[in-house]
Amino acid sequence: MSANLLIAVVDDDDSAREAAVSLVRAMGFTASGFRSAAEFLNSGEAARTACLIADVRMPGMGGLDLYRQLVASGTPVPTVLVTAFPEEATRARALRAGVGSYLAKPFEPDELLDCIRSGYARGAGEPG
Repeated sequence: MSANLLIAVVDDDDSAREAAVSLVRAMGFTASGFRSAAEFLNSGEAARTACLIADVRMPGMGGLDLYRQLVASGTPVPTVLVTAFPEEATRARALRAGVGSYLAKPFEPDELLDCIRSGYARGAGEPG
C-alpha cells in the first residue's frame, strides 16, 4: 500500500475521528479527517480518496447517505461504515447498497486495516 493513497475519515465525534486518523496514519496511509459529510463533499478530496471511513450516524448526512451521494454523483469511493450503535438492519441495508465493510466501534486496528485493504482491492472508482 502506498502512503500517497488518501484515506478520508468522516465522523462528527472529534475524539473518534482524530483516533481513526492517527490509526490510519500509523498504518502508513495519508489520512484526512472531516467533521461532517458536507465538509468532506465541499473539500474537493472525494476524487482522490482511495477509501472512505464514515460514521453511520452524523447530524445532517450519515455515512450511508454520503456513500449513496458519491455513487450518484459518479464518484464512488470504497467505503467502510463505522458505528457505535450497530444494527443488523442498517448493516444489511449498507451492504445491499454496495458499501464494502461495516464495523462496530470500538474496532481492532487489524479489522480496519483489513477493511481498507479489501476496499482498495475492489479498486478506486468502483462502488464499495
